Amino acid sequence: MRKYIDLFSRFFVGGLFIFSGLIKLNDPVGTQIKMEEYFEVFATDFGSFFHHFIPWGLEIGMIMIVLELVLGVAILINYRMNITTWVLLALMVFFTFLTFYSAYFNKVTDCGCFGDAIKLTPWESFTKDIVLMVFVLHLFWYRKSYTPALRTREGHAVVIATTAICSFLGIYAIRHLPFIDFRAYRIGNNIPQQMVPGEQPIIEYIFEKDGKEVRSQQFLADADGYKFKGSKVLNEDKIKPKITDYYVSNPEGEDITQSTFQGNKLFIIIFDVKKVSTDNIIALRELTKGLEGKVESLILTASTEEDMDTFRHENQLAVPFAFADATVLKTIIRSNPGIALWKDGTVVGNWHHNDTPTAQEVIELVK
Repeated sequence: MRKYIDLFSRFFVGGLFIFSGLIKLNDPVGTQIKMEEYFEVFATDFGSFFHHFIPWGLEIGMIMIVLELVLGVAILINYRMNITTWVLLALMVFFTFLTFYSAYFNKVTDCGCFGDAIKLTPWESFTKDIVLMVFVLHLFWYRKSYTPALRTREGHAVVIATTAICSFLGIYAIRHLPFIDFRAYRIGNNIPQQMVPGEQPIIEYIFEKDGKEVRSQQFLADADGYKFKGSKVLNEDKIKPKITDYYVSNPEGEDITQSTFQGNKLFIIIFDVKKVSTDNIIALRELTKGLEGKVESLILTASTEEDMDTFRHENQLAVPFAFADATVLKTIIRSNPGIALWKDGTVVGNWHHNDTPTAQEVIELVK
């Protein structure tokens, strides 16, 4: 019996760690955003020294991602299980604390366990960690009895290769964009449609009649002997729009959200002008000049008007700007600056500034 539990524990824990790690490796900047959110919460609840970790959110996130993947592989091949399971247990205790704290105090509503691919509520995340902890504890308890699947040298090679490959892929995703885009602003999505609920609420009413509970999607009359007790929405997970916080205003404070859905729009996303990269600013400048009179360009930023004016002047970027929430801008594009091309509200192109397109490439996409 134990043989089968051992086998299941290895594949369940190792497979889940690899799956979770690969999803986050696809989008390390998304993990950085989540780490920064946790550090902000901890700084408020436990001490301001957590603010010192925020500038290192990307590096800490990358270490966590690679460690998760390496542990997953190590578990599958029974690699140095004494050390591996100690690290695994420590990581699981940390993750379980995070998810419990988030759920109980309603601090971080999405743990980011599976990136943007699979959204879990805080209590779902905590439950997942409790279930996973059972099998981690099994592996930890019998850690000294497992025989390595590979010889020592081969095991070292697999672990080193996993570390190197995952680090390379993570850095590549940071310097470009996620390999697979799970966000609501991905290419092909129509943003106005993403702001509309997928379904209308389906309400189930709960009544009592003759001492028995009666459920119905129609409201039953008191005259027929039905006593109303309560109600619930059956499709609650489908009535919330995928995008709820997209809002754009001009420097005068006017709402121009709807105008961003009209015609061809090239958005230059600069969520923080003080941290913006200028490595490819010349290519960005040439792009906007080449699109004059053909495609409307607009900078979307969460920075102040003064900072934005200074940046445009210093970099000779003669493009008007408007304001949006920083979190929304980070969701639209994982790059600062980043480039998004919309045609009548439909996303037709997303680029990291390292992959800035030419004016001709943009024009071809909106024909």
